[in-house]
Amino acid sequence: MAKTRSELREKCMIILYQFDVMNSGKTNTSIEDIIKDNIDVENEFLNNIVYGVIEKEEELNNLANKYMTDWTIDRIDKTGAAILRIGIYELKYTDTPEIVVINEAIELAKKYCDENIKNMINAVLDKINKE
Repeated sequence: MAKTRSELREKCMIILYQFDVMNSGKTNTSIEDIIKDNIDVENEFLNNIVYGVIEKEEELNNLANKYMTDWTIDRIDKTGAAILRIGIYELKYTDTPEIVVINEAIELAKKYCDENIKNMINAVLDKINKE
């Protein structure tokens, strides 16, 4: 069954979270295996986001850190970091309307993060959008 973009973004967040956890644990699980474990059919939108975030991770982290006050992206939880990276990637590298990107990130953060992280994600994406 086809998934909505919102559902696909949530899958992207889960995949990137799992990839981050597995990388920090030094396991040899490929991103392709993680994607296959999380979604039944190949999806271009999901692949573009997941591979794009992984490819541009250092740039996305630097951009996030530029707009965080007294924090860095590696100090927030892995779920919040995945949501923030997805949001920044979509703002910078896709034609998704900015308001949609920020709203989708906030909705994911409401579901998976505490209020402080949600507010931080909102502030960083808003600052990047205004840049």
